[in-house]
Amino acid sequence: MQKSNLCFALAGLLVIHCSSPARCCAQEVTKTAVTVSDNGTVHVPAQDVPVSDFLSVEAKEYLALHLKQMQDPQAVIQDNGVPRFMKPYLERQRILYPLNREEQKIAGVHVYTYTPKDGVATANKSRILINLHGGGFSGCWPGCAELESMPIAAIGKIQVISVDYREGPQSRFPSASEDVASVYQELLKRYKPENIRIYGCSAGGGLTAMSLVWFQQHHLPRPGAVGIFCAGAGMFARRGDAAYTAAPLGEARVTNSGLPEPPTRLSYFADVDMKDPLVAPLNSPAALSKFPPTLIITGTRDFALSDALYTHTQLVKLGVKADLHLWEGLFHGFFYDPDVPESRDCYEVIVRFFDRHLEK
Repeated sequence: MQKSNLCFALAGLLVIHCSSPARCCAQEVTKTAVTVSDNGTVHVPAQDVPVSDFLSVEAKEYLALHLKQMQDPQAVIQDNGVPRFMKPYLERQRILYPLNREEQKIAGVHVYTYTPKDGVATANKSRILINLHGGGFSGCWPGCAELESMPIAAIGKIQVISVDYREGPQSRFPSASEDVASVYQELLKRYKPENIRIYGCSAGGGLTAMSLVWFQQHHLPRPGAVGIFCAGAGMFARRGDAAYTAAPLGEARVTNSGLPEPPTRLSYFADVDMKDPLVAPLNSPAALSKFPPTLIITGTRDFALSDALYTHTQLVKLGVKADLHLWEGLFHGFFYDPDVPESRDCYEVIVRFFDRHLEK
């Protein structure tokens, strides 16, 4: 097709009325061209973004389902602390990972303790993991707690304690940090600090980092290692590229800030200075430099991607042992479905990292 005819064809599809082929082409280029403002802001035209070719078949289906669910108000409703879209994952994990779950209180804090039905491995008798569940400091107990604890306890053949820390809207910062410290102090009576590991996803990942600074300020020994998953040590107090790129591709929605729900708007952080190192440890290099070995996990479509990447960069810069595992094409909290190969790969990374950094 001749160039002028092609321009006319495109113009017809776009319902553009031009007085000349040249003007048609100019308008078409304008509609599809990327433009850049003087301050570096990039203006990108609407475009289709397919799933990554690097994903497994199962992960491609999982991603498509997740994106649809995130646009369904009914799917994200929580029934007794379990988002509806998570229920199939919970049912499947309970089949795959046989565990004994004990409900108890440690230092007055409500927890669930997960123990493999076939017992804890001999090497792990003197070791313990603490899980801090996700949920935006406003829910997902026990839904997120179960999904984050069961596969790790079963595969790692180790006991995992998930903490039902206080959240908003009933509670405010620093209630969650206080609860984590209370449980940690009680466990220190039975375990060496180097044999305790703390990890969490999303809000739980952020709380893991926050708790380390709380321990420092209250003269508690640091744990042997931590896992900051689906999060960083900045609690999203700063905006990075992921707010505008990964967020819509992973959650199928955006807000004016680019994030699904910035913590600055969460009731738990009402009237809190989000730059306080007890909230955002990234703002204190001195605090970060005292972190134990840290495992950071995120995905290229995770709205926490920028926070996670920058946290890893700063930890390494400060001489902290930090491992970063980035999953291509996957979203916030991607490892909840145990039938997806990428989820199982993630479980293995977590178990191996903690085993490597536990006292032998």
